[in-house]
Amino acid sequence: MSLEIKVPAVGESITEVTIAQWFKQEGDHVEMDEVICELESDKATFELNAEAAGTLHIVASEGDTLEIGDVICKIDEASSGSAPKADEPTTEAKPAPASDGPKATGEVKEMIVPTVGESITEVTISSWLKADGDFVELDEVIAEVDSDKATFELPAEANGILRIVAQEDATIEIGDLICKIEVMEGGAPAAAAPAQSTAVEATEATGNNTYATGHASPAAAKILAEKGIDASTVKGTGKDGRITKEDAEKAQATPTKPTAAPAPAPVVPGSRNERRERMTSLRKTVSRRLVSVKNETAMLTTFNEVNMKPIMDLRKKYKDRFKEKYEVGLGFMSFFTKAVTMAAKEWPAVNARIEENEIVYSDFVDVSIAVSAPKGLMVPVIRNAESMSFDQIEKEIVRLATKARDGKLTIDEMTGGTFTVTNGGIFGSMLSTPIINAPQSAILGMHNIVERPMAVNGEVKILPIMYVALSYDHRIVDGRESVSFLVRVKELLEDPTRLLLGI
Repeated sequence: MSLEIKVPAVGESITEVTIAQWFKQEGDHVEMDEVICELESDKATFELNAEAAGTLHIVASEGDTLEIGDVICKIDEASSGSAPKADEPTTEAKPAPASDGPKATGEVKEMIVPTVGESITEVTISSWLKADGDFVELDEVIAEVDSDKATFELPAEANGILRIVAQEDATIEIGDLICKIEVMEGGAPAAAAPAQSTAVEATEATGNNTYATGHASPAAAKILAEKGIDASTVKGTGKDGRITKEDAEKAQATPTKPTAAPAPAPVVPGSRNERRERMTSLRKTVSRRLVSVKNETAMLTTFNEVNMKPIMDLRKKYKDRFKEKYEVGLGFMSFFTKAVTMAAKEWPAVNARIEENEIVYSDFVDVSIAVSAPKGLMVPVIRNAESMSFDQIEKEIVRLATKARDGKLTIDEMTGGTFTVTNGGIFGSMLSTPIINAPQSAILGMHNIVERPMAVNGEVKILPIMYVALSYDHRIVDGRESVSFLVRVKELLEDPTRLLLGI
């Protein structure tokens, strides 16, 4: 009897997959549940298991794209009893489970991607801290997961054997299956490590390799490809000799012979080479949100200029004493943060947001600060900035910026802002039109400080000038309010004494 194996449903929004690699060849004998090929979707890479023992007949070749439910191969079960004898020593070499060790309960715990934030719909597997087949304990951290806002740890939900479903670098949606745990009673197997080592040694001694021997996981293959290392030169320490991410990282740290390394291709003037990189989860989400803001808001930008000399003189005079007393530097951001909180009290529409058919006004000002982090733009929030002193604001900015660059910001630290300040001036920007951070109604853009000739009381003076831009949602904020808000910010910055006196 011939059994048809079809492309399984692997996610609610996934409609097709691509055959990445066949581990078995046409006519090979396969065992029940043996991994026979690797499939790729737009969200994840996963393995396909044989649904019966028998002779494999391949229908779809490597590189083919199939829809969910299409036939991918067939297995002739009539030949299930004629497995090659070469497989028998491997089967006999499998260690029998210890009678006094942990016992399988037969229950399989399916772990899905948890809800990690109201606006987060998908995550990316950053790294697996445990390998497929490892014994894991309840609440033990088994993986790190990235979202467009933060990195968080995934704990095991039961004691048992880990079966990985979503590979590293795979992007999956909230609620999708990420791994399975074959639940076991009792503690970790004491002889688990020696047994695995013995199995690998037996495989090497007999020369009976499995489909996984010398095969790199998707994450490992990516690392090896980036470093130009041939997978055949790397010894795998994973299950059945599979090359893991750790093996690939060690391999790239191992210097190769100078004669073996190919010389880099010379750059030819006028060449038209291209390279492609998959967008990260963060970049895709940022792109989607920016387009959404442009399409769904009536965004306008108004500009003004600020004479920064009073603030610069004040900083120069007191920065050493300020740092000595508060153990933090006195930067420009604290002045701008205090200025926008005071101006927002006078023009509350700039600090409001739209929810369905209502405008929500906030009596507090939670200022979002745009931070450029290694993974992309992060926007942590300074809560109740209107009630904070200069040193408290500076300390909070340093704390949040450090966590952003280390990828340690939490969801709570990046949600709920009512107004955003972004400083493109640190990169040399002279002027820009910042995009609103939805659902907020306005964002203030700072720029670089340049000395320019200015007319002051009928005389030309050279002053340090910064252009400032306020982008706002015209559905909430009228022109009068936006211009008045920015003028008020300008007045407070050009006379910082007002910030201290609250006038």
